[in-house]
Amino acid sequence: MSTPTEASPLPALRLEPVTPKNIDAALQLKVRPDQEHLVAPVAKSLAEAYAYGETAWPRLVYDGERLVGFVMAFFDVVFQPGDQPRSGLWRLNIAADSQSRGYGRFAVEQVAAEIRRRGGTRVCVTYVPGEGGPAGFYARLGFRPTGELSWEQEVAELDLA
Repeated sequence: MSTPTEASPLPALRLEPVTPKNIDAALQLKVRPDQEHLVAPVAKSLAEAYAYGETAWPRLVYDGERLVGFVMAFFDVVFQPGDQPRSGLWRLNIAADSQSRGYGRFAVEQVAAEIRRRGGTRVCVTYVPGEGGPAGFYARLGFRPTGELSWEQEVAELDLA
């Protein structure tokens, strides 16, 4: 139990499903203007989640009661005939005023934990290559480029073993 002289812990970061109560806030979430060409808006992600059903795992990132981001994972998708199923990070949007505070790292770690919980051993991600893109962010988290392209986006993987 804490005493009045001890510092209060920061609110816990958490992921929450998208619900009727939080969907309007989710739809208002925006990345920085210079990043809009790098990631689809939350509205498109939610439409894709609806269309792909159980394959998609959309979640909102909260810091206490404050919505700070959106993350969507995918599970057991075969991209080309003969490939092994892959799971990974489909979308990551951190609010413009909430970036560089560890929320993106937290979201990626939670996706990795969910993939591991489901028996997966690697996390895939695709991203727009080039200056200002997220390649450095993913590299700092341990993702390594595979040399593949998917819809003109680079593919990288993180080994969970």
